Amino acid sequence: MTAEHFDVVVVGAGLSGISTGYHLQDRCPDRSYVILEARAAMGGTWDLFRYPGIRSDSDMHTLGFSFRPWTAAKAIADGPAIRDYVNETAAAYGIDRHIRYNTRVLRADWSTEDARWTVEGTGPGGDPVAYSCNFLCMCSGYYDYARGHAPVFPGQKNFAGRIVHPQFWPEDMDHAGKRIVVIGSGATAVTLVPALAKTAAHVTMLQRSPSYVVSRPSRDRFADWLRAKLPAKTAYGLTRWRNVLIGMALYKLARARPVDVRARITKAVRAQLGPDYDVATHFNPRYDPWDQRICLVPDSDLFVAIRSGAATVVTDTVDRFTPGGIRTGTGTDIAADIIVTATGLDLQLLSGIVFRIDGVERDLARSLNYKGMMFSDVPNMASTFGYANASWTLKADLTALYVCRLLNVMRKRGMRQATPRNDDPSVREEPFLSFTSGYVQRAIDRMPRQGSRKPWRMNQNYALDLMALKYGSVDDAMVFSNPEPTRSRASA
Repeated sequence: MTAEHFDVVVVGAGLSGISTGYHLQDRCPDRSYVILEARAAMGGTWDLFRYPGIRSDSDMHTLGFSFRPWTAAKAIADGPAIRDYVNETAAAYGIDRHIRYNTRVLRADWSTEDARWTVEGTGPGGDPVAYSCNFLCMCSGYYDYARGHAPVFPGQKNFAGRIVHPQFWPEDMDHAGKRIVVIGSGATAVTLVPALAKTAAHVTMLQRSPSYVVSRPSRDRFADWLRAKLPAKTAYGLTRWRNVLIGMALYKLARARPVDVRARITKAVRAQLGPDYDVATHFNPRYDPWDQRICLVPDSDLFVAIRSGAATVVTDTVDRFTPGGIRTGTGTDIAADIIVTATGLDLQLLSGIVFRIDGVERDLARSLNYKGMMFSDVPNMASTFGYANASWTLKADLTALYVCRLLNVMRKRGMRQATPRNDDPSVREEPFLSFTSGYVQRAIDRMPRQGSRKPWRMNQNYALDLMALKYGSVDDAMVFSNPEPTRSRASA
């Protein structure tokens, strides 16, 4: 089977893939590229997830693309609005013409002799396909699209109602007038509960342990004010930087003074739910702020649902499912017609693709992560992995910009290969992420490691990454090799 060749192959047509396509066109206009998308539509997460209330948990001035302003009224946007924004952006810049849908990559083989990757997989209809490229960009996200984390509960088969995982919300689901239990306390659960409560008979959020939940307006008044006075792109850029800096400052404060930040968050929740509500049990986690991601609710919608009586929070364990609902660890029976298992995601490194370098299979979990995007001793490949404490797209944009810089340096120097290499024995290996979230800890052994110092350290800081990736050296721990063959006189 002959492989179709491109200078760059991008895997994934979500926010990261569309961002990468734009920057390749802008910074490397003489390079060809293709975007391979396993699903039938672009949008990634925002096309896959269709559960009620699906929305961003970051403001769209930082989750949006750096090159195309978000101009809609709501800064905390719903899933359909984000999906439309991604589609419109791809169409506006002609990126959509580079996407091959229903194309799933299964293997990627690097040949040093040819200085290229060959990726193989299945195309539309399941037919085998192959592409080759000089540089491979993995923009396929961080979790398994085929399955979510769904633990099996005792007695689950005895439940007479319907059990649903949010990642696979049925189109025919009618929850109006139903008693619903949502198991979970993370971003998905706090999104689902107020959305379901609008028409359900009652919604119970059953959580084993609480999360930090903060409210903010769905509209950004500062952004609205700027848009009325400045061109859209200028207003967007200023709002973006303002929100980035505020987010960085709040994160730094939380890490430096966790007791004070905890007290401030719980005080705000108490102000929402009243002095008689048991905030200590239901909204006061065992961990410090930002040991796990903080849940954002727009316009206090979760607290409004609780105050109205349409929703209840129960902090307890699941003992077992019963025909009529759930029995908790303390023996309480919660009636349910529908149970939603908002129990999280399964992390998956690089879509489960098998990588080989010169015929030898490579386990990337044994690699050191380089600048939050490449892997030690793996040539000509970058992977987009966004921030745990800020918007995903901030890092996606910087990753794409760095790849373009690297491609241009390689061409200028006449080198076909760029390989991160750690020759410093004093660099200690550390976990890829320091988050204590269940979905991170369940997969930590399957993730690459980070190092104890740059360029092997994950910054989780947009300003530091901006300086390192957009303006910093491309030579730190990067080995350029494999010179371009000298053209013969006949071809010159």
